[in-house]
Amino acid sequence: MIITRAGFLTSVQDLGRSGYREFGVSSGGALDSFALRVANLLVGNDENAAGLEITLGGLRLRFDEEQIVAWCGGEVDVHLGSMALPAGHAALLPAGEELKFSQPQIGCRCWLAVSGGIDVPLVLGSRSTDLRAQFGGFEGRTLRDGDELVLGKSRRSPAFAKATADKQTAATKSISSWTAQHDWVSPAKRNPILRFVRGCDWDRSNTSMLQRFTSETFAVSLDSDRMGVRFDSPELKRQDNVDLTSEAVAPGTIQIPPSGKPILLLGDCQTIGGYPKIAHVITVDLGIAAQLRAGDQVRLSEVSLVDAHRLLLEREQQLELFRIGLSLHTS
Repeated sequence: MIITRAGFLTSVQDLGRSGYREFGVSSGGALDSFALRVANLLVGNDENAAGLEITLGGLRLRFDEEQIVAWCGGEVDVHLGSMALPAGHAALLPAGEELKFSQPQIGCRCWLAVSGGIDVPLVLGSRSTDLRAQFGGFEGRTLRDGDELVLGKSRRSPAFAKATADKQTAATKSISSWTAQHDWVSPAKRNPILRFVRGCDWDRSNTSMLQRFTSETFAVSLDSDRMGVRFDSPELKRQDNVDLTSEAVAPGTIQIPPSGKPILLLGDCQTIGGYPKIAHVITVDLGIAAQLRAGDQVRLSEVSLVDAHRLLLEREQQLELFRIGLSLHTS
């Protein structure tokens, strides 16, 4: 894989590091791990294969051999030469053809999977880039113009490549007609609503603050990154400025610092924190959270823990049906 233009912020990510949070190592990985899983399945990879996380577009790349690619994420125009490649469709990309990502109209991130995955060294069991600690991925950093990445050996069968390639002519590229459901491949929303369950410090807040938390619209701050999303307004002033004993936090935790500007933690978040934890965004909505960018308006809606578990289980059941459907296309 040759990076001809690296874009604003592009990094190698897989599903992250598990088992090291007790040592202060964040889980990291793709901020929308489900989107990367789906993209990997579309190209015939293991779900944990390393791909690219592309923030705010601008990426251009090509391959020195024919490859199958697929992407999921925000509302982005992606082209194989002059041919559009929709989200959630596998494409057979000829050697030397350029794949181009525009800036997103909605959302801010997308995830690209390539047959065989990106073959960078495993660090603590993962190929993900930890941008703050500067390890993992490709030399522990974001990609730059001219970088060349080695790809793993493709697991796809000849039948898979044949199924991916609809009739190809000089005017059309090989793009699959089959795809995954829309909310999986395009999770970005114009008016996003994040569902949450109550955090352990919910009862430390007064009634007025809790009403504002669930009824008002929050604006995303410029001060947001892979570690977390900060909301500029409305401010939620705490009843006290006493820091709590540091406790475990995780992607999805919403903290209230003394400034009153809530912070929604994402994949590169720290492992412990002392700010009150008012809520936790449910797992199935973390993909929507990963698309938030400065100026976006977002609302919060409470659900029960039982519903959060049910929604996650239902999605995993649907993903299993998707795997079966893919096998029918490619066997």
